[in-house]
Amino acid sequence: MKHIIIVIALIGSLKIVSQNKYDANWKSIDSRPIPSWYTDAKFGIFIHWGPYSVPAFSKVGEYSEWYWMNLVNPNRVKNGYHETNEFHNNVYGKNFTYPDFVPLFDCKMYDPDQWADIFQKSGAKYVVLTSKHHDGYTLWPSKESDKSWGRPWSSTNSGPGRDLLGELTKAVRKTDLKMGIYYSLYEWFNPLYTSDVDLYVEKHMIPQFKDVVENYAPSIIFTDGEWDYPHTTWKSTELLSWLYNESASKEDVVINDRWGKETRHHHGGYYTTEYGSGMPNADVPWEENRGMAHSFGYSKTENIEDYNSTQELLYMLIDIVSRGGNFLLDIGPTADGRIPVIMQERLIEMGEWLEINGEAIYGTTLNKETCQWTKGKVADAKRGRYKVKYDVMRLTVNPEAGFAAKEAFFTKKGTDLYAICPVFPKNQLTVKNVTLKSGAKIELLGYDKALNWKQQGANVIIDVPALSPSEAPCEYAWTFKMSGIKN
Repeated sequence: MKHIIIVIALIGSLKIVSQNKYDANWKSIDSRPIPSWYTDAKFGIFIHWGPYSVPAFSKVGEYSEWYWMNLVNPNRVKNGYHETNEFHNNVYGKNFTYPDFVPLFDCKMYDPDQWADIFQKSGAKYVVLTSKHHDGYTLWPSKESDKSWGRPWSSTNSGPGRDLLGELTKAVRKTDLKMGIYYSLYEWFNPLYTSDVDLYVEKHMIPQFKDVVENYAPSIIFTDGEWDYPHTTWKSTELLSWLYNESASKEDVVINDRWGKETRHHHGGYYTTEYGSGMPNADVPWEENRGMAHSFGYSKTENIEDYNSTQELLYMLIDIVSRGGNFLLDIGPTADGRIPVIMQERLIEMGEWLEINGEAIYGTTLNKETCQWTKGKVADAKRGRYKVKYDVMRLTVNPEAGFAAKEAFFTKKGTDLYAICPVFPKNQLTVKNVTLKSGAKIELLGYDKALNWKQQGANVIIDVPALSPSEAPCEYAWTFKMSGIKN
């Protein structure tokens, strides 16, 4: 009888969700609560993959997925117009066009189950694949794409001859990860877009968007390419009303804030920052997204010094989560379908750390104090939407002379407080402005013995065991769990 009651209650709650109707205006759209799976997940994998993965070239510091635009637009000098043309003409010749890359985008080594296994081992909880970037080429069969471009322009009838999105969706859903898509609203050189944007939206974008949603039911939709026009041109609120009320994704879908040139950090499910340090506070759900180096798509010009180390990426994750955000970390597969080994290594090593410390990340909430600083001048990272300097090592283990460092990041779950330390404390750790209940327990995650502690005024003093490197439960950062906090 107990199980029957639980099932009935669950069905009833789903009916309540499905009965909520959202009108085609921002007030209504923004009123939809963000599904808890997303705010609990904290860590996701972004994937940029398409015909641009064939040349896999960018001026160092720029995006390889913008290859076509950088090749043909002289206004993009600072983004690599000259470098891209020099590379392209030397390697492929002046008469070789961007569509000529499609047959070379063969994906012969693509193994979606192997990808999904790596993603699961990374500790990530969701995946976002570029179903279509600004070049308009789709990774699923799209009749709208072929029609408006006047050529085969999807992965099923050209290039690899495979439903790349469908195969990865199936593989990811064998795991406990959520599957999502990136979708570009605009397409640089689509004849319909360049001649009549309203007709493009009506005849191409809207039916194409509905097609990919209905066929793959993504749990997260990361739109982009919205900046040319306001949301009214893209008919975003009408589209989102359909998404929330009628679509195959309506129950658990999460959306970002890129739905018109005026919508970022104003409307949507969560707010985005790109190659920065995230948002200044946790008033709304937010997510920082970036590549492991400078580019989202794979770029052959990037060398080892361009890549963030596992230590840096982990500190970014911890710092972002402590401040209430999610971290969407990008990989750029090769044209034949391989995840570069350096990217695999970073993901696996992050997963090894999360295997020990994940309870201090997943499902946590914001503590009143997000971190504890050492003595010195406090100068946190700057905040901003796009490409804001974020030197997480200077905030932690390599501060400038006279400046403070974050000696502990805090996350919270119920009456448990986690202090994540990028430097292993010597002898004792003093956690300031925390009061523990009598009989509270403190442990070092991954270490099998409870730790001695005492309350000293407003502070908790923890005796830290002296551990050799071989005895340490993990690398890079260590988590002290305080069970039974009062405040």
